[in-house]
Amino acid sequence: MELFHDFFNYPFGGLHFLTRYAHILFGITWIGLLYFFNVVQVPAYAEMEAAARSEALRKVTYRALWWFRWAAVMTMASGLLMWAIAGSDYKPSTSLGLSITFGSILGLTMGANVWMFIWPNQKINIASAEAVAAGGQADPAAAGAAKLAGRASRVNTFFSIPMLFFMVFTTHFAPNFKDPGGSAVIVWILFALIWAGAELSALGKLGGLDNPFCVKVLNDHKTTIYAGLIALAVLYLVGWELVIGGIH
Repeated sequence: MELFHDFFNYPFGGLHFLTRYAHILFGITWIGLLYFFNVVQVPAYAEMEAAARSEALRKVTYRALWWFRWAAVMTMASGLLMWAIAGSDYKPSTSLGLSITFGSILGLTMGANVWMFIWPNQKINIASAEAVAAGGQADPAAAGAAKLAGRASRVNTFFSIPMLFFMVFTTHFAPNFKDPGGSAVIVWILFALIWAGAELSALGKLGGLDNPFCVKVLNDHKTTIYAGLIALAVLYLVGWELVIGGIH
């Protein structure tokens, strides 16, 4: 079979192709559910009666979270395998290297948020709903857990916009730019400020879970998407068009 001819050859062997295909397939599943939670589920739950919301949380969200967290694992695993196959082509001081590294950092951060903050806190929330449905008492920690899970999920939505852009940008447009050399430091600083600032704010490490970033950017899915687009515009227009594109 042609697919297995020169299977380990890079970049045109079957292994690299199948890994890229798996990365896209699992990524669609993961990010699709992320947008379902933030764009559809959260606004819908806000309009439901408490009993209906509790039942949906136990029967819909619980199932969706299984696919959500394991799709995240498989997306990260296939992405890391792609790095192992082709990573030598992506030096972090080149246009391509900066692009794929930024996308990878954002993706890995999102995956960490799923397993370290979203799922553990949603388990508390779901267990509390199950206890109430069985005639017991709600867990006092459930409200705080739900809020932290929501902030982590919302910042993942924020990150998804530049993350997806840089994943596609790496091979489809980044090669048009010259390598930035020492100027890559400027682009790295810009990225680090946006990435670390958003992540630490969302986790309540910079002024609690109701800090200005959370309130203005993460309280509503629409403002989260707008802010993600603005962050992308800053990274691309300043990082690539101004800094990298300005190199002669």
